[in-house]
Amino acid sequence: MDDQRTVLLVTHAGRHSAVGVAHQLARGLAAAGLSVRVPDDELAELTASAPDLPVAAWEPGQASYELVIVVGGDGTILRGAEFAVAGDVPLLGVNLGHVGFLAEAEPDDATDVVAAVVERTYRVEERLALAVVLTASGRERWRSYALNEASLEKASRMQMIEVLLEIEGHPLSRWGCDGVVAATPTGSTAYAWSVGGPVIWPGVAALLVAPISAHALFSRSLVVDPATTVALELAVDSQPAVLTCDGRREVEVAPGSRIEVTALDQPVRFARLHRADFTDRLVAKFHLPVDGWRGKGPE
Repeated sequence: MDDQRTVLLVTHAGRHSAVGVAHQLARGLAAAGLSVRVPDDELAELTASAPDLPVAAWEPGQASYELVIVVGGDGTILRGAEFAVAGDVPLLGVNLGHVGFLAEAEPDDATDVVAAVVERTYRVEERLALAVVLTASGRERWRSYALNEASLEKASRMQMIEVLLEIEGHPLSRWGCDGVVAATPTGSTAYAWSVGGPVIWPGVAALLVAPISAHALFSRSLVVDPATTVALELAVDSQPAVLTCDGRREVEVAPGSRIEVTALDQPVRFARLHRADFTDRLVAKFHLPVDGWRGKGPE
């Protein structure tokens, strides 16, 4: 029986700096006896400048992995999350992006990342994800999940869409709008934040609903219990729309369709090397001005 430990390495292979960090991680992990796999569509680019790199292609149905390591920005991490959800394993991000809000480590931390993975000294943090189901004429048409957000948006720039918002089986409001975002606390600093939604601390169990450019008196963002079912109905007299999950998976939505958003039964798990407070992460990632602060600090 093969009990060799395996990790999956996902890289923004189009960036030279990301490839260099991925090479360092792959060599360090392999030297410690771990098997390093990469998605088969990344293998050629990752090994082009290093034919002897100790990695092998991974395809669905092959050997399982204990961890997904991602080298890139938040977009690449969202791609890596697909592998983490499929394998029900933690994800560890090394930031090569501009903000890197989902990442845990910086490129200079590569040696520490290898040590933490080899020795299993990282801790695991669970994040709420969303289950998203599209139905039309009473039949399921599409199903996906979202770590950050599910967004229903107009398909044409020329016309608004008409969306009826339902909370736990009760209609709340009809919006003529550009779209609606349903987000997790993790996604509250992503798309939902850009449309005026509040920042929600990761430890808060919540589901955020934020309209996009709604023409209505009642058009505020809403924060609801994650056990709640949020439904978005595209009115029969509406223009068509597009439903997108995490900016990666999308489907066309016809008038009269219904989207139900609930908490996913399976959380997305992140491997953490540090115990940085979320407040400190906000300050660091958004370069917030805190000069002159004279507080007591953490106990």
